[in-house]
Amino acid sequence: MSRTVVHADFSLSRAIPAPPAQVFQAFADPDLKRRWFAEGEQHEVEEFAVDLREGATERLRYRFREGTPFAGASVVNSDVVLNIVPDERIIWASRMAFGDADISAALVTAELVAAGAGTELVLTFQGAFFEGADGPQIREQGWQVMLDRLSAVVA
Repeated sequence: MSRTVVHADFSLSRAIPAPPAQVFQAFADPDLKRRWFAEGEQHEVEEFAVDLREGATERLRYRFREGTPFAGASVVNSDVVLNIVPDERIIWASRMAFGDADISAALVTAELVAAGAGTELVLTFQGAFFEGADGPQIREQGWQVMLDRLSAVVA
């Protein structure tokens, strides 16, 4: 079996009509984060734990619903929080598994910059995608959707 790693990075930006402290809270508050980060129409959340402290771990496990292309398949996202500057920056290491196979590892940075009465959120994803991975384009699309949802949750 041939082993491959595809390296990719992307940066996304969103103007959010809420101050940085409110956007930061959407990462820190488990109920708010679950709404924009974990919930979805195509899957059911089985486990969700948020602990936004340096060195803490966060975890999301969900299973695809019937009628979806991967019905019954499980996805696990495990994060370790590396660096926090309240209301300004969050950096975490992320590992994603599909079923029993790791499919990616990444360093993710969320920067919150005051912009008038709102926030410019800049998310930078630096990832390594393994065999059977969804790939950088699909992951970028997924983050686009999550950032739209984040913006709606804090607006």
